[in-house]
Amino acid sequence: MKPFMDEDFILGTSCARELFHGTAKHEPIYDFHCHLIPSQIAENKKFSNITEIWLGGDHYKWRMMRTMGIDETYITGNADPYEKFLAWTRTVENLIGNPLYHWTHLELQRYFDIHEPLTIQSARDIWDRANKKLQSGELSVKGIFEKFNVYAVGTTDDPADTLEYHRAIAAGTAPIGTIGTRVIPSFRPDKALNIDLPSFKEYTGQLSAASGITINSFDSVKQAIENRLMYFIEHGCRASDHALEYPPFQAVSDTEVDTIVKKALKGEAISPKESDAYKTSMMVFLAGLYTKHDIVMQLHMASIRNNNARMFKILGPDTGYDASHDHQMSRGLSLLLNEMDVRNNLPKTILYTLNPKDYYPMATLMGCFQGQGVSGKIQLGSAWWFCDHRDGMEEQMRILGNVGMLSAFVGMLTDSRSFLSYPRHEYFRRILCNMIGGWVENGEFPNDMEKLSGIVRNISFGNAREYFK
Repeated sequence: MKPFMDEDFILGTSCARELFHGTAKHEPIYDFHCHLIPSQIAENKKFSNITEIWLGGDHYKWRMMRTMGIDETYITGNADPYEKFLAWTRTVENLIGNPLYHWTHLELQRYFDIHEPLTIQSARDIWDRANKKLQSGELSVKGIFEKFNVYAVGTTDDPADTLEYHRAIAAGTAPIGTIGTRVIPSFRPDKALNIDLPSFKEYTGQLSAASGITINSFDSVKQAIENRLMYFIEHGCRASDHALEYPPFQAVSDTEVDTIVKKALKGEAISPKESDAYKTSMMVFLAGLYTKHDIVMQLHMASIRNNNARMFKILGPDTGYDASHDHQMSRGLSLLLNEMDVRNNLPKTILYTLNPKDYYPMATLMGCFQGQGVSGKIQLGSAWWFCDHRDGMEEQMRILGNVGMLSAFVGMLTDSRSFLSYPRHEYFRRILCNMIGGWVENGEFPNDMEKLSGIVRNISFGNAREYFK
């Protein structure tokens, strides 16, 4: 029997162990998509206890606590922090087969040097030891970035954002001072695309104020968005991000889109067909801007959000009530990418899906739009959200290897709101090395350690650094 989560955790072959310990674990982390809060980075936030840093905002954990039957008071309510910690502990003890079990213990090991399992019996001791380390200041945001060799993080930011914290971090004038980690804004214009939502009219007011452009037409929306994108680029932006339930495609004239925009600005209802027409035109326009300025376009697709109306009314969005969508994907995505391509406006693009059924269609569609001197120009994004467990990561990489080029893959991201998430990169790298090591041990690829190490090094870090420039 193997020891519990020791240094060779997941690494089932000698080749896998050599690749991980000799190469993968030493590479920096480029967390090119996350939801860390820039103000917390700027202030070099220090956390008062492990409950605050572990459970605050982490809806992965909240979902499992609800599944365990834990009362909401101990999840998002105002219960005592230690009682919340005990509730999470009771949940962890029952998470056999769930990646949260592994992530929890990797976090205890890597942040707090605690290697025993978290149980009700060990909870008090682990609580005391973890909090002592947090209160020492060693695990402030700056300390965490340094400890995990974080090269860069790509935060997720609205076009109307002032980017004041990014500016202060870059200038070294924020409380965090000078840091080696680059904190890069990412352009997320979802609110400007969701014309079918009642909030669209109010949001265009915010966008007008930020851009200095009065929004009263389709052209003025485009002008305002371009204005804000240029502002983001001036502050280091290298990527955009779009959350799409499905890839929209409804080709209409700009005149028709202008009519749709003016309806929305009057507060009139927008039909699904009109919404898709507007989103199609906006996505094609944005793709042209991204191509011109070498901005990576990320498309996060196939999530169905806020499914529990009762809890949405109480807690709001991003609280653990989203799910995988089974909407048809291929036709709309094919038409959308093709429309961008025929205009010579298809940027470097990463395609993510929350439903593994889409991996094969996406991976094969990617091959239709590669080239133009860019290695892996169109990417099958890493297993995301509900898919970033061991089986999900292996499935995504196996399919990418089967019908694409695994060696060109830009690798892992946290997509997380938690500063404790960096061991997920280690988890991914262990799984990657174990897969490759298995192929080598089985005689499916030469035991050429120089070549293998280069592949692992690039997937872990080098490809992302090159891709995002």
